[in-house]
Amino acid sequence: MEQPAALALLDDLFNNLATRDVPALLGLFADEAVLFDPHYPEMEMSGRAAIERGIAWGMGSMEQFGFTVKQGFASDDGAKAIVEVDTHHVLKGGKALNFPQVFVVETEGGLITALRAYEPYRPDGLTGFFVRVSHLQERITHRLKSRR
Repeated sequence: MEQPAALALLDDLFNNLATRDVPALLGLFADEAVLFDPHYPEMEMSGRAAIERGIAWGMGSMEQFGFTVKQGFASDDGAKAIVEVDTHHVLKGGKALNFPQVFVVETEGGLITALRAYEPYRPDGLTGFFVRVSHLQERITHRLKSRR
């Protein structure tokens, strides 16, 4: 059974990142594709030029990219997919980055039209502050109740 198109494109994306094959990597994206990844300085990159700048930054920051696919699901037509991965990167200088990540991809005509990366991090900024305060309040309340 042939792999759905969106899942195959994600496999190609991960392989091209791992081998640092930038031309092949960029060739996976449609001209007007949108790439969203909160790790990049420009989190939402629209169009080939913006994606190329983002990829150049990523290549300059990383010594090694690594992805282990845990599971993937494709739409009935194979044009959309969600993949959960364990990410194993090494920054320039040797610091290892290991974290889970989810990618959502949309494709058309054999090219990626949208790619979004999600990580299980708490929100930052003011929203993150209130989430942390709320979590702290819940832990304190739970501990007080368990002492009774």
